[in-house]
Amino acid sequence: MSLAYELTQATLPDDVTPEMVAQIDDICAAHRGKPGALIPVLQKCQGVVGYLPVPVQERIAEKLGVPGHEVFGVTTFYSFFSMEPRGRHVIRVCMGTACYVRGGKEVLERLERHLNVPVDSTTEDRRFTLEQVRCLGACGVAPVVVANQDTHRKVMADKVVDLVEQYD
Repeated sequence: MSLAYELTQATLPDDVTPEMVAQIDDICAAHRGKPGALIPVLQKCQGVVGYLPVPVQERIAEKLGVPGHEVFGVTTFYSFFSMEPRGRHVIRVCMGTACYVRGGKEVLERLERHLNVPVDSTTEDRRFTLEQVRCLGACGVAPVVVANQDTHRKVMADKVVDLVEQYD
């Protein structure tokens, strides 16, 4: 192993493996110098690691040859990037007016109790991240829960635990 690799690896979180670092480096090498590459690189790297901690962002900046503040700015601007570890499954509960009135609040509270986490956090085993969103644009089928990319309509509080437990 090179000294540069060892120094960089030492600053990365424990859950970022050498294999992940190699994948990040490969992704960056494939996109270096290409206009508009930063967002796709961040998406792919987040897919590898699961989130984008600052040391990973610094490595991406170094490998792409762009300023670190640019990487940080893009990461913090777009809501689909996360700097905190995320669960394998992201559960989003709509709290827009229609969903709220039709039981969305109870759905969210039931999930908080079942998963034993507050909203906008991740379970200890990193199986689930629970989020609330303002509106999913599906008012006619409220309340709505999105698990990963699956949209579930007319979800009732007494059924939501069974719904999320389908996700291993």
